[in-house]
Amino acid sequence: MQNWYMLTLVGRDRPGIVAEVSRVLFDAGGNLGEASMARLGGNFTVMIMLQISSEKEEVENLLNPLADQLKLFVHVDKIIGDLHHHVDPNFRLSVHGADQAGIVAAVTGSLALLEFNILNLESDVGGTPEKPIYIMHIEGFADCSLSSLEKSLQPLISEKGIVVHLFPIDTMVG
Repeated sequence: MQNWYMLTLVGRDRPGIVAEVSRVLFDAGGNLGEASMARLGGNFTVMIMLQISSEKEEVENLLNPLADQLKLFVHVDKIIGDLHHHVDPNFRLSVHGADQAGIVAAVTGSLALLEFNILNLESDVGGTPEKPIYIMHIEGFADCSLSSLEKSLQPLISEKGIVVHLFPIDTMVG
């Protein structure tokens, strides 16, 4: 029987992490599903869907020697491998403003009220240490109008002093 797992690996970034992890999983008979990888503040993180006949403890034992060698933290969860249900985003937001606590919570909270499904969120801190600027880009799907989204975000612009650019995404399929 094939089991599905979500693997999460985190550690200092360096070349070759993906190659070494994927080789170990392939050599053990694993099949990779969807994956998401990012570099944040000099650290590397990856989430990988893995299909393999092994039990959870066997997967952990398989990855632990490599994790020790690469100084990675590993977490393994059994999941349902629900592939082939890709959702295309229909809105993109860019948020900029003075770096302050609560920007992410405020923006995503307003979006959640409209059942906005966040598919991708990236953020960064720019500017200088004396005047940091928070930058966030969100792509997602909502079954509402552009004007509804704009209206829900309007109070944040005055309260948080942020700039929000909201764009519809036209996705052509066919």
